[in-house]
Amino acid sequence: MSETIISADLVASQNAHRKADLERDYTSLGERLDRRGIAIDAIRDKVEKFAVAIPSWGVGTGGTRFARFPGAGEPRDIFDKIEDCAVIKQLTQATPNVSLHIPWDKADPNRLKQSASRFGLGFDAMNSNTFSDARDQKLSYKFGSLSHADAGTRHQAIEHNLECIEIGKTLGSKALTVWIGDGSNFPGQVNFAKAFERYLDAMKEIYAGLPADWKLFSEHKMYEPAFYSTVVQDWGTNYLIAKELGEKAFCLVDLGHHAPNVNIEMIVSRLIQFKKLGGFHFNDSKYGDDDLDAGSIDPYRLFLVFNELVDAELSSAEGFEPAHMLDQSHNVTDPIESLMLSAVEVQRAYAQALLVDRKALEGFQDGNDALMATQTLKVAYRTDVEPILAMARLKTGGAIDPVAAYRAAGYRAKVAAERPAVAGGSGGIV
Repeated sequence: MSETIISADLVASQNAHRKADLERDYTSLGERLDRRGIAIDAIRDKVEKFAVAIPSWGVGTGGTRFARFPGAGEPRDIFDKIEDCAVIKQLTQATPNVSLHIPWDKADPNRLKQSASRFGLGFDAMNSNTFSDARDQKLSYKFGSLSHADAGTRHQAIEHNLECIEIGKTLGSKALTVWIGDGSNFPGQVNFAKAFERYLDAMKEIYAGLPADWKLFSEHKMYEPAFYSTVVQDWGTNYLIAKELGEKAFCLVDLGHHAPNVNIEMIVSRLIQFKKLGGFHFNDSKYGDDDLDAGSIDPYRLFLVFNELVDAELSSAEGFEPAHMLDQSHNVTDPIESLMLSAVEVQRAYAQALLVDRKALEGFQDGNDALMATQTLKVAYRTDVEPILAMARLKTGGAIDPVAAYRAAGYRAKVAAERPAVAGGSGGIV
C-alpha cells in the first residue's frame, strides 16, 4: 500500500463532518439529473477515472519579470517536490502522475522512481529545457536552441532532448514535450524560413530517438521570450511540425499560449479532427501567458474546451488519447492549494461537459437554432456538479474538501520548519 504524508485518520475525521451533507446534496442532484435522463453514478464513475498530471515546477512559488517572493517551505529539490505532489494526489485522488523538467529535476532516475513509487506516483511526459542556460552549459541559448544558426548549439540542444528521453525510459514515461523560446526581437534578426528549416531538422533527430511506444509533443506559443517572431508561434505551425515529423508527433495546447480572443476550443476540434491533438497544459489567463489557476478567470472557456473533448470521447474519435497536465505559476497563493483546486476545476469542466444533451444539441445545430443550441450548453455548464466531484474523492480515499483537510493537517507549517527559507529578490518566472 502506498505511503501517505497526511494522516489518514485526519482525512477521515474531516470527511466525517461533511459526509452527511454531501450525501444529501448528492441525492438531490441525482434526482434532478435523473429527470434529464442522466445517471449520476455513471458521471461520478467517469470523474473518478479522469486524471491530470502535476508539473514538478508548479509546487514551487512562481514569480514575475520583476521579482520573485519565495513562500514558506519551498521545495529544495525534486524529492521535496515529489512529497508535495504526493499530498495533492492523496487529497484530490485526481493527480497520479508528475511531469518532470530537466535539468531542473535532474537526479538519479532509479532514485526518482523509488521516491515516487512510495506514494503511488508515476511520471507523465518529460519536459526538456533549451529556453534557459543550465549551470556549466558549454554553449548559450540566448539566440536560440533547436533553430540556432550555429550547428554546435543545435547539436547541444538535440543531445539534451535525447538525454531527457533516456531518463524518461527509466522512469516509465511515454512522452517528451518540447517547447522552445527561439525567435527574434527585431525585424531582420533571423531568416524565418531558414530558422524553421533548422528547427525541423533538429526535431527530426530527436524524433528518431523516440522509443516505439513514445509520443513527441511540440508546444506552440505566440510570443515570449521573443517578442517580434517566434519559431513555433501558433497551432497551424505546430500542426505542420507534427505532420512533418510523423505518426508519433502531436500538438500540445497550452491555454495561455494564444493571441487574445482566439477560439481555443475550435483549435482543439481541428486537432482532434486531423488526429494530431497530443494534450494540454491547463491554466488560465487575463492578458497573456499568465499561468493562472485553471478556471480562475474564464471557467466557461475551460468548459467549452471539454465540450469538444467529451464529444470526441463519446464518438470514439480515431487516435483520440490526449494527455492532461497543469502548467501554472503560483505567485501569491500556496502552490499546493492552487494545484489541488485547479485539478478539481479541470474535473469540474469534464463533469459538466458529460451532462450536455448531445442528441438535443445536434438537433438544434442541424436546425440552425442558435439560441437553443447555446442554451443546451448553458444548462450543462450551470449545473453544480460539486457533489459529484466530492463523492468521487470520498469513494477513492480523498478528502471531501481538500483545502480544508490540507490546512487542518498543518503541512505547510511542518515543511516550513524543515526546509530552509529561500532568499527572495530574483526575477523571472519559475
